[in-house]
Amino acid sequence: MNRLAYRKLVNTIMLTLTGVCTILTVSVLFIVLGYLVVNGATSIDWAFLTQLPKPTGEVGGGMANAIVGSALMVGLAALIGLPVGFLGGIYLAEFSGKTYGFVVRYMADLLNGVPSIVIGIFAWTVIVVPMHSFSALAGGFALSLMLIPITMRSTEQFLLGVPNSLREGALALGAPKWKVIATVAVPAAMRGILTGMILGVARVAGESAPLLFTALNNEFWPSGLNQPTAALPVMIYKHAMAPFADYHRQAWAAGLVLLAMVLITNLAARFIASRGIAVQKG
Repeated sequence: MNRLAYRKLVNTIMLTLTGVCTILTVSVLFIVLGYLVVNGATSIDWAFLTQLPKPTGEVGGGMANAIVGSALMVGLAALIGLPVGFLGGIYLAEFSGKTYGFVVRYMADLLNGVPSIVIGIFAWTVIVVPMHSFSALAGGFALSLMLIPITMRSTEQFLLGVPNSLREGALALGAPKWKVIATVAVPAAMRGILTGMILGVARVAGESAPLLFTALNNEFWPSGLNQPTAALPVMIYKHAMAPFADYHRQAWAAGLVLLAMVLITNLAARFIASRGIAVQKG
């Protein structure tokens, strides 16, 4: 076998292997989507989206409180985690030195790899125990701890992708460094930064382990940030573990709703990245 034939054979084999792996990956995704659609779509109705859960053993009801609770805690997480991660990313990209920057990046990556249940235990220790109550505030805080390193690292990477010539041109015109960052570097990287933020929010929205230790659960409407609050991931877990067929049906429906929320968030991120939505300066 000559060299050209050998290279063609290797190319064909590797192309086939990559195609098979791609098909397997996509097949798993469609199998999961198919199960959710088949088992959950028929259970989603107006009552499911607007009513509270029925007492244990009764048929019907909905998960409106969990939908509102999830939105509340994810909103709190975004309110806390996005600004901290954004400013941290600016510091790493624009101000940090080699040694200190390396330490901060390493700690951010380490925090990003910590199991979510450990984050929940930490939030339980510092918020739930002193307050003597599970709460939406503790749940939002736990989710924000997971969101901070994601936002920080994505912000840093997109800022590092901005050409230095843009910064140097602004500095040559006499602009101070803070103004160069605010009016040149950040707007140039805004598409990527927004995409990273949206994807980070989508990731933490499906977490259940931290909320079991912080927000716990509630069968009623959220009554305040300092009270136990229901969330879709926790309700899915509790209903799936219950011995009632109607609870299983609602768990499938809640899973489909949660997946739809994450899908919409990802599509928004893709739209921002492809359409070039960015901050315009006059």
